[in-house]
Amino acid sequence: QVQLVESGGGLVQAGGSLRLSCATSGRIFSVYAMGWFRQAPGKEREFVAAFRWRGGSTYYADSVKGRFTISRDNAKNTMYLQMNSLKPEDTAVYYCAADPLVVTTEAKYWGQGTQVTVSS
Repeated sequence: QVQLVESGGGLVQAGGSLRLSCATSGRIFSVYAMGWFRQAPGKEREFVAAFRWRGGSTYYADSVKGRFTISRDNAKNTMYLQMNSLKPEDTAVYYCAADPLVVTTEAKYWGQGTQVTVSS
């Protein structure tokens, strides 16, 4: 069974930073496309950032470009999301996702989510 385990959420003031982590097995990490999504209260889940299939190039939502950075540590089978210059509108539950081909809101595997709250 595939497990994605997120950590690193919390409460931060606007302008601050947080780093989220997503740990999984080596089999998934080296082969699947992986990414981050978020869901704010009353809104649909939305794409944040991702690696293309087999750890390829990265891509970002326009709303986070220049502020968030997705990265990976292959030795630890862990993906990260460094979030800088956080805004209150970044408040959401953040989810790690993995899929054999491409991560979308229909991705095959999901973590349990980690809450990020940005105060103004």
